[in-house]
Amino acid sequence: MKKILIVIDGIIGRHFIESVIGTHTSENVYYVVQSKEDAPFDGYDLARFKFFTFDPTSYYKIASVLKIDFSQVILVMENPSDLENTIKNIRLYKPNIRIIALDLWNAKNLDDGIEWVNMQQIIGLNLIQFLPNIPVLAQNIGLGNGEIMEVLVPFGSSFVYRHIGAIEQNNWKIAAIYRNRQLIIPTDQKMIQPNDALVLVGEPNVLKSVYRAIKRELGQFPAPFGSKLYLYIDMAIEKTKTIHELVRRSIYIHKKLNKPLLIKVVNPGNLESLRHIKSCVDTGVELEIVYDRMVDEDIMLRDIRKHHIGLFIVSQKMFSQKEIRYALYKSNVPVLKLADRSFATLTKSVVILGEENHVEHISTTIFDVAAQLGFNLELIDYVVEDRTNNLRVIEHFNNLSDIFSKSIHVTETEENPIRLLRDKDNFLQCLPFTKKMFEHPFKRLFATDSETLYTKLDSYHQLFIPTQI
Repeated sequence: MKKILIVIDGIIGRHFIESVIGTHTSENVYYVVQSKEDAPFDGYDLARFKFFTFDPTSYYKIASVLKIDFSQVILVMENPSDLENTIKNIRLYKPNIRIIALDLWNAKNLDDGIEWVNMQQIIGLNLIQFLPNIPVLAQNIGLGNGEIMEVLVPFGSSFVYRHIGAIEQNNWKIAAIYRNRQLIIPTDQKMIQPNDALVLVGEPNVLKSVYRAIKRELGQFPAPFGSKLYLYIDMAIEKTKTIHELVRRSIYIHKKLNKPLLIKVVNPGNLESLRHIKSCVDTGVELEIVYDRMVDEDIMLRDIRKHHIGLFIVSQKMFSQKEIRYALYKSNVPVLKLADRSFATLTKSVVILGEENHVEHISTTIFDVAAQLGFNLELIDYVVEDRTNNLRVIEHFNNLSDIFSKSIHVTETEENPIRLLRDKDNFLQCLPFTKKMFEHPFKRLFATDSETLYTKLDSYHQLFIPTQI
C-alpha cells in the first residue's frame, strides 16, 4: 500500500481531492495538507485519507509530515510563491522524492526535477475536440466517464501470458494492444505480454474492477475478490466433531494466508461447540452468532458484501446443498470446501485440464494459493485426439511458472483423471466455479469433464474459483 502526500489550496485542489475520493481504490493512503480550514470533505474512507491544516511553506510544519515514508508528493497550489517555497521545503527534507506539481502559469523550467502538469496544455487538448475534421486522443473520446481506459500490464500481473480468448469479457472488451510502440489488433489467439498497454472499453464500474484485476500480483490472495476469510457453520446441520475440525482448519488457513477470519454461526444449539469456538477466537479472528431461527441463503450474500469477503469456507455437507451452492456461485468469490481429511499435511494442489479453457481464467489464483500455502502444483493432462486447448493452457502455466518462480508438474494420462486421483492420498483440487456444477444428475451420467463430475472427488478438499473478474 503506497502513501501519497497531497498539498492543496484553492478550488482546483478541492476538486482534485473529491475526484480521488470518488475512485474508491483501496491500494493508496492519502495524506492531504490544506493551507487553510475549509468545508469538510464527504464520503471518504477514514482509513485511506488523513487531513491536516497548516501552512506548507513552513519548513518546521511540513517536515513533521515528511517523516512518513511517502512514495510521491502531488502539489495542487494556486499561489506561485507558496508553491515555490513548499517545493524548497520538501526538497530540503527529502531531496530525491518524486514531486508532481500543477503548473497554472506555463512558466516552469521542465528540467528542475519536478514533473509539471501544464494546465494550459490540458485545456488545449480538451478544446481540440470541438474542431471539425481533427482526430482526437483516446482520453477525449466517448462520454468522458471512464468508459475508455488504458492500462499498462505489469510483469507479475494476473493477465500476463493469458490468451485473449481465455479472458471472460462481460460488459467490457480489450479494444487494442500496444506493444513496443506497435498497435496489435486483439484476437482470441493473441497472448498478453508484460508491459503491454491495453485499451479497454466498457462500463466504467466494470473497468475499475478489471483495472484492479490487471494490476493484481502474486501473493495477495484472496484479493482481488476480497480481503477476509469467512467460515459459515450451521449447527443444525453439522456434527460436533465436524464443527471443531472446520474451526481448526480455518484458523490454520487464516494464519497461513495472514488474512482476517470471520466465523459465522447460525442455529446455535450446540453449547459445547459454541464454547469451543469462543475459546479459539484470537487476534484476527471474529465471531458472529445469529440467534434468529429464520436463516436463509441471503445472509451469506449480505455478509460477503458487508465484510468484503474474499474466501468462503464451508463444509462438504453444506456445499452439497444446491441452494447453498447456488448462493455461493452468485457471490462470485472463491469457495473452499473442506473435506474430512487433514489440511495441515497437504503438500499439493491439483488441476485437471478441462474440455474448455476455464482453467486459464483462474490460473493466477491457482498459482497464488499454491505459493502462499507452500503447495506443489500438478496439472493432469487427459490425453485425447484434439489436445490443442490443453497444450495452450500448459504453455500458459509454464510461462506463469517462470514469472512466479513456482515449478509445476504435468502428468499426461490416457486413464480417466478422476479415477487416477481417487487413488491419491491427499491433495487440494482447484477447479473453476461454473454453471456446470448445477447440471441435472441424469446429465452427469454422460459427462466427461471434471467440473460437472466434481462430486466424484468430493472426499478431497476442493477450491472453487469464479471464472469472471
